Amino acid sequence: MAPSLSPTRSHHVADIGAGAAGLVAARELRREGHSVVVFERQKQVGGTWIYTDHVETDPLSVDPNRTVVHSSVYASLRTNLPRECMGYLEFPLVVRSGDPRRFPSHGEVLAYLQDFAKEFAIEEVIRFETAVERVAPATEGGNGKWRVESRETEKRVRRDEVYDAVVVCSGHYIEPRLSDIPGISSWPGKEMHSHNYRIPEPFKHQVVVLIGNSASAVDISRDIAGHAKEVHVAGRSNAADTFIKQPGYSNLWMHSMIDRVHEDGSVDFQNGKTILVDVIMHCTGYKYHYPFLETNGSVTVDDNRVGPLYKDVFPPALAPYLSFIGIPSQEDMMKDIKYFYATLEAQGIPKRYTRRTQFEYNDWLASQCGCSETEQWRKEMYLTTGVRKKAHPETYRDEWEDHHLVSQAYQDFSLYTLTCNM
Repeated sequence: MAPSLSPTRSHHVADIGAGAAGLVAARELRREGHSVVVFERQKQVGGTWIYTDHVETDPLSVDPNRTVVHSSVYASLRTNLPRECMGYLEFPLVVRSGDPRRFPSHGEVLAYLQDFAKEFAIEEVIRFETAVERVAPATEGGNGKWRVESRETEKRVRRDEVYDAVVVCSGHYIEPRLSDIPGISSWPGKEMHSHNYRIPEPFKHQVVVLIGNSASAVDISRDIAGHAKEVHVAGRSNAADTFIKQPGYSNLWMHSMIDRVHEDGSVDFQNGKTILVDVIMHCTGYKYHYPFLETNGSVTVDDNRVGPLYKDVFPPALAPYLSFIGIPSQEDMMKDIKYFYATLEAQGIPKRYTRRTQFEYNDWLASQCGCSETEQWRKEMYLTTGVRKKAHPETYRDEWEDHHLVSQAYQDFSLYTLTCNM
């Protein structure tokens, strides 16, 4: 079992971000007797679940001088997992803000995170509207301490402080990834990233191409289809001859990837189809981006892989001071990382897909903390939802057959002090 930061004394920890990860990290650190300061650039807790109708001045979000908006939530967004799977173990995500659906709106999840912060008095240690501008070793020799420079935006207050450890929980939904499209520099239409999508009305009577096979592409394509003239979804993982009209829609098609675009506004797909297009929307995910973090090369981002990280958490050269849980020796950590990376490379898996099996990883983390493994009902519910999502993308959120798993979930929830209403 990996040892934690020394339990014999309290450590002063900087926790960057008050989203789902940062909030629970703050709670656990305080439970272990550490003092915590949470840095949050927004006015409230919730991270990526905070909705705003504001979008960035650059629809592609590549202009370094753009006005950055720290939200990617669109108005119609609902979770793509049932609420029973999503909550913290001791604080289930039961009905809170009047949305009783199993796959609730973003507002319900935000209310849940706000309730969590209040329940465990986390708000008292959060510095809201405070941006972390620099995190670096406090001394050149390295004594495990970290210098954290921050700026309070409204009061224009700057702080330069030293912490024993830093937990980075700042998310990765700010810097979009974009597809490389031959001919795009001379294509006259509008390009944007889904980060800047909020509502479908602006796409009325337009022909729109979305790039991506992720949840956002699936949701947004259907959201827009009710207003746009035509919607075409291009997926890199689709076969080259893919051209499928989506059931239940008269104006929504699935394609293979874009081959190239032209000055006359046309878009060629690998399936041989050519269409005049008004908008191309990249639903292509995000880059890991930590501009404030200085580690002298100990942590880098290569092909969207942050590393080297032991168990996707700990940089060996800097542990345990970038985490609240200690780990084995640096030599053992590097050995584990090299073996894991070599296995992926031997299988031909690109660096950007460096992820361990979800439940195997979760259960390992739980074992290190002395917690029980993921409940069997939660695993089955997660996997069942994935199958239904692929088979029934239109209805999986509102029609299901896992009632027995829901019953098991609420039996477990009743063990906690929170009152759960089905």
